[in-house]
Formats: sequence, structure tokens, C-alpha cells
Amino acid sequence: MVLRDVQRRFDRIAASFDAADFIHRVTFDALMQRLLPVKIQPRNILDLGCASGTGSKQLARRFRGSRLISLDASFAMLQRVRQRRSLFMKPSALQGDASRIPLKDGSVDLVFANMLLPWIDDLPACLSEIARVLRKDGLFAFATFGPDSLSEIREAWHSIDEDWHVNAYPDMHDIGDAFVRAGLRDPVLDVDHLEVTYGDTEALYRDLTSAGARNCLRGRRLTLTGKSRFKAMDELLAARMADEVLSLRLELVYGHAWGSGPRLPDGEFRLDPTLISRRQRD
Repeated sequence: MVLRDVQRRFDRIAASFDAADFIHRVTFDALMQRLLPVKIQPRNILDLGCASGTGSKQLARRFRGSRLISLDASFAMLQRVRQRRSLFMKPSALQGDASRIPLKDGSVDLVFANMLLPWIDDLPACLSEIARVLRKDGLFAFATFGPDSLSEIREAWHSIDEDWHVNAYPDMHDIGDAFVRAGLRDPVLDVDHLEVTYGDTEALYRDLTSAGARNCLRGRRLTLTGKSRFKAMDELLAARMADEVLSLRLELVYGHAWGSGPRLPDGEFRLDPTLISRRQRD
């Protein structure tokens, strides 16, 4: 993803986001359910990629008394966050890049990232930043798309050209490996599936546009797609309709991992002096 393109797209659709992005609500609720058995009382919470702030509001209700920071790359989205402020819920709205989080090392107890990772261009850099700001034994919780998501659209486009039109999402095992390399420990991940249906392709395109799910890939075609290619793709997608219903399958990956504390620079090591035994000379 190109960050400036993502910013512009979400700036444009901030006002319509809540009405269109029902997937965001589904994954938020499922992620919160998965956190119920986890015992955590965070003082500082970072809602990373907060979008319009609906999740921030629910996090504030769930963890009353916590300090909440809502971070997003889109200024227009953060304006929506500010509009949701109330007497009992006043999150700090912070504009920034999730791959360069403007917070101190070890300053956050809970990093919550609902559907942020699909928009990240450099996943290792983002996870390293999360590990950096997360205190030791702090929690990182996330929801994202798996590789089978939107495969119907991807296959239709692949029949037309070789350009990138749909993201290639990493699978659960690759995400877990990336967590460990970033310094996050004990990752727990699981996969769920959701089927979304539409009465026609136009309804699908409207939802994708209103939710900001447009082509922001670095490898995308930089010229106009062209009416003929888009029409050919649309016809292939419409041919999948059964009983006047177009079904799309989404693979949803949920998980959490724990902070291991600040990472030392390469070549440096830390040793607990209490573990050094004393040798007696005879």
C-alpha cells in the first residue's frame, strides 16, 4: 500500500465509512469476544488504525479509567473521532503512520488493531513498532484478512490481466512468524470465515468504494484500467451469481501476542546479575 494514497482515500470516505464497513464491526465484536478470557487491566490503550472511532468508543466502555489514544493516518477520520467525544470518553486523537508510531518505548499496555494490517505496506516495520511501544507483558490484539479473502474478485481479474487488483494477504502462519521476528511473544491465532452476499455487482462496488477498499497497491497499474477490461471482469464476476446472489468469501484471522519489553541494539546483551553464581576459592 502507498500511505499517501491510503490517507487520501480514507479522507474522502470518512463520512460514509460507518454505513458501509460492516466487516469492521463484525471483526471488532469477534475480537472483543476473544479477549474476554484474557485478564488485563490496561492503563494506556492504543487503538491503532482507529478509523472513525467506533471501536475507540467501545474500548473506552470496556476498559473504564484507561487512557485511550486513537491513532490513524487519515485526518478526516480523526475528526470523526473527535466528534464522538463525550464527557466520559475523551480519547486523544493522534495522526500518524502505524509503521512509525509517535509514542515512547514501552508506553502502551494494550495495542488494538482491528483491520489495520491489510493497509500496511511494510508489515515487519509495523510489528516492530508495535513491539517497541508495548510494555513488557502488554498485549497486542488484532484482526485482519487471510489469503482466501476476495478470491472471487482476484480470480476474475487474473483472467483479464496480470496486474495487481486485490491484495495478497499473508496466511496465519506467516503472520505468527512475523510476530516472533518483531519481538512479540507467545502469539495465539485462529481463523474464521464469513460469507457476504450481494444482489448484483454494483452493490459490491459501492460498498468497496464507501469502505475505502480501492486499489492502493504499489504494483498497481498507474494508467486507467479501461472500460473494456473492467466490463470483462464484471461479466466474469456476475457469471458467478447463483439464484441472483453474488457470494464473496472472507477469511478472517484473529490473534494476540505479548510484549517482551524493549529490544536491545544488535550486538548488545542484558544479563540479570542475580543469576550470576559466586565461585568460592578453596
